Amino acid sequence: MVKIRLSRGGAKRLPFYHIIVTDSRNRRDGRNIERLGYFNPMARGQEVRLNVNLERVDHWLNVGAQTSERVGHLIAEARKAD
Repeated sequence: MVKIRLSRGGAKRLPFYHIIVTDSRNRRDGRNIERLGYFNPMARGQEVRLNVNLERVDHWLNVGAQTSERVGHLIAEARKAD
């Protein structure tokens, strides 16, 4: 099954997440099919907190990909901001 989920990056105690499309059997930070955006929970000042390519998200959802719970909330937040 194809999933849209978060992949962690950044330093210790300074998380940064990429929103990726991957096979559900792959590891969290393993191989991915496509990168759809990013989420920076520690954004301050002028830094962008959430950036999502909604066209590609819609494409993957129409093809049958499923989102993780957290990514579903982030996509809803991005649609609301748009």
